[in-house]
Amino acid sequence: MEKWFVAAKRADFNRWAEEFHISPVLARILRNRDLTEEAQVERFLHGTLRECYSPWLLKDMDRAVDQILQALQRKERIRVIGDYDVDGICSSYILTRGLEILGAAVDTAIPHRIHDGYGLNEHLIREAADDGIGLIVTCDNGIAAAPQIELAAELGIQVVVTDHHEVPFETDEDGKRREILPPALAVIDPKREECGYPFPGICGGTVAYKLVQALAEKSGSRALSEALEEFLEFVALSTVCDVMELKDENRILVKEGLKRLRNTRNPGLRALMAVNGLKMDRLGAYHLGFVIGPCLNATGRLDTAARALELLMSRSGTEAMSAAGELKELNDSRKNLTAEGVELAERYIAERGISGDKVMVIFLPQVHESLAGIIAGRIRERYHRPVFLLTRGEEGVKGSGRSVEGYHMYRAMTEVKRFFTKFGGHAMAAGFSMREEEIEPLRRALNDGCGMTEEDLVPKVHIDVPMPLDCAGEEIAEEMDLLEPFGVGNPKPLFAQKDLTFLAGYRMGTDGRFARYRVRTPAGALKQIVFFGELRNFEIFLDEKFGPGSAESLYRGDAELSVSVVYQLGRNTYRGKTEVQYIMQYYC
Repeated sequence: MEKWFVAAKRADFNRWAEEFHISPVLARILRNRDLTEEAQVERFLHGTLRECYSPWLLKDMDRAVDQILQALQRKERIRVIGDYDVDGICSSYILTRGLEILGAAVDTAIPHRIHDGYGLNEHLIREAADDGIGLIVTCDNGIAAAPQIELAAELGIQVVVTDHHEVPFETDEDGKRREILPPALAVIDPKREECGYPFPGICGGTVAYKLVQALAEKSGSRALSEALEEFLEFVALSTVCDVMELKDENRILVKEGLKRLRNTRNPGLRALMAVNGLKMDRLGAYHLGFVIGPCLNATGRLDTAARALELLMSRSGTEAMSAAGELKELNDSRKNLTAEGVELAERYIAERGISGDKVMVIFLPQVHESLAGIIAGRIRERYHRPVFLLTRGEEGVKGSGRSVEGYHMYRAMTEVKRFFTKFGGHAMAAGFSMREEEIEPLRRALNDGCGMTEEDLVPKVHIDVPMPLDCAGEEIAEEMDLLEPFGVGNPKPLFAQKDLTFLAGYRMGTDGRFARYRVRTPAGALKQIVFFGELRNFEIFLDEKFGPGSAESLYRGDAELSVSVVYQLGRNTYRGKTEVQYIMQYYC
């Protein structure tokens, strides 16, 4: 079971409420987002693009802009090399379209997940040389590609790196870290120690956007400046799908990007929304992360991400609809394969008795390597511990890792880098290659050196405000809109209510996976609360706490079961009628 904690951060909530015309409840929630000053609250609630940081604050931005503009003057062929996930695809789109607007002879290469692997490799460099490329601009990769960039230089190709992943480093005998930077003309990465960018938690798409913004300023191109409006749509998509924290600049960029996405003129994005039945005027961060993003990702997992980029580049609505339909079919196939992979992972954990491992290392040779990250994420959610999911690729073992709060995955991998032939990533996720015979030694080394306690592995529920359902009315539900977009770093607020009496309920949804319950508050008011979690687990909890048959008595409508709940507050519109909705998240 989870441990519940009520946030106890202090501030003058009544003063904030008066100054910003909000309720003290909302003021308390804002303080729980680590805001301490009125200026921060103002920026959170009403921040605009003017308050985003200058691209020139990124280390090497001036050098990158100068090199690219010189390449344009020399009429050199430029190649953008991205990555096969949503961030890489969107970054590639931003840079390629931006350079096209400046008149560059530019094309794009996105590595094939199976044949090429992540990021730059020797094959891509030699291919660029054969094609007469003079300048390579990377996006969402390149920071760990020192050998490949050395090869490029030998072949007469210049390279500008734009990335956001952790910079490789080595530790000397005194314990001092030394960064290993690739020998490129310019290396733009907010994670560099020498980079003074105020908010390093941006994604690859944002770094690409900042480069194009700087190019627009330096070149004076009006057309490129105008295109920045459209590029914000892809920055929002990248930020959400790469699971960046929706704090600081990221919050503004996603908020502004969503505004533009609701009226997008990009045929590919419009088509993706149409085939998935999304209403553009209601588009939110959830739809980016769980509907549109997975469709783009599916091409890189089961086919080639070049198809996703072609969709975004398409200028014909008919062509885009056909391509979007194919992407949705691929994603539906990916969902089925993922479900099968999760079952195999659960079987592996049970058969090998590793459910007690603090760091899970799971080897599923029969699973498609492109699904490793998704399956690792699902197992991480169920067991609340770091997970490394390995599969058998064309050249040895490949894998993906997904982490939990408090376990910096990239740093942990650096400590055992002797086991990897190649690896990269950041705090919460990573990718790697290794030899099959090293899997068990890797598992032991990761667990021996993880430094995690049993307490670290217990899921923690941070309650924003202990608030009775009687007090959570229409006004506060409406205020929740001011906090959007929600995501990592800005989760939907959680409220708590002790001793709700569950009186009746019914299962809902096509397969009865969800439920709606009639409850009575301690003050005697009757309310409705819905549950979209693991329904069977809740029913088992009821039977264990109140005796066998308690769950079924609830569905018959003859129960009185006292349960404390953690809930979210929102509004639900059905058949033109909008009502306050209480959504149960946890129970005890």
